[in-house]
Amino acid sequence: MKRIIDVGQVSNTTLEGLGTTLHQALNIVLTMLLAVVVFALGCTVEIGKVLSHVRRPWGILIGIFCQFGIMPLTAFLLALTLNVRPVQAIAILIMGCCPGGTISNIITYWIDGDMDLSITMTSLSTILAMGMMPLCLLVYSQSWVETGSIRVPYMQIGITLVTLIVPVAGGAFVNYKWPKAAKVILKVGSVMGCVLLTVVGVASALLYRGSWNTDASMVIVGLIFPIIGFTAGFAISILARQPWPRCRTIALETGAQNVQICTTVLQLSFSPQELVQMFTFPLIYGSFQFTFGLLMIAVYQIYKRISTRKSDGSVLPDHALQSCPRDNTGQGEVNRSFEPDWSSAN
Repeated sequence: MKRIIDVGQVSNTTLEGLGTTLHQALNIVLTMLLAVVVFALGCTVEIGKVLSHVRRPWGILIGIFCQFGIMPLTAFLLALTLNVRPVQAIAILIMGCCPGGTISNIITYWIDGDMDLSITMTSLSTILAMGMMPLCLLVYSQSWVETGSIRVPYMQIGITLVTLIVPVAGGAFVNYKWPKAAKVILKVGSVMGCVLLTVVGVASALLYRGSWNTDASMVIVGLIFPIIGFTAGFAISILARQPWPRCRTIALETGAQNVQICTTVLQLSFSPQELVQMFTFPLIYGSFQFTFGLLMIAVYQIYKRISTRKSDGSVLPDHALQSCPRDNTGQGEVNRSFEPDWSSAN
């Protein structure tokens, strides 16, 4: 039995770009920038709050359910509904089985999400991916591929985990020992995060122009898949009566997948002829993921500016926003200046 039922017609446009020196240099530069950004985001982490999430893991459990329950099932249903080729269906499914990506941490900061929850969820989903990815692929991929033919890159997952936890731990230590310096590092790193998102989006578009020369169904899936992830995570969080910062955080952790792990799985598991068609999907998904992230940041920042205006039309300065009264509901802090008071509704 063939491993993939139908490979279909291929082109070498994408593969020509994969082995270039420019591609390798870009990966190195982006990895270094990402480490700096994650270190800066780690400056927001407070160990006490992380432990609080672990002791009361309701938000974490919702996120894990969305990550390894909703996303793989959505990938499977999208591949069936749009009747994509088997080789393309596997690429969609692998993306749906991946853990959350660091992009969610960057966006979470800029939309005032729960940073402690975001980083905890990203780290935990990466750890769980070592077992959950093979399980999900075993359950959903049998329609298109032989069992055991997909190789899970445990080394890559481990490296991803180290490059996430070590900078975050360093940032948390700086925040504990030198809180004033941590605030400066955070401001610089958060701006670098937005720049990083833009650079990745532009670089992907330039390096992999040929990736868009694919079936329309693949572009459609790449467009709606992250939207479904963001929406499902947000809706489930609301149904679970989570505070708004947590709802935003879980939504991002659900829809923002680790594209690098997906591409590594593909490269380790399939032949060059198969990879030509498969490699287009993570690039398409990543492009829309970055675009939606930038849009969410822009929309939220505009909303925040408007909603925090005083009656005389002036805008509250940053230090005033920080001093606004906050409620600790046991599920995260709620800023009453622009968050609804759920306690009054209960």
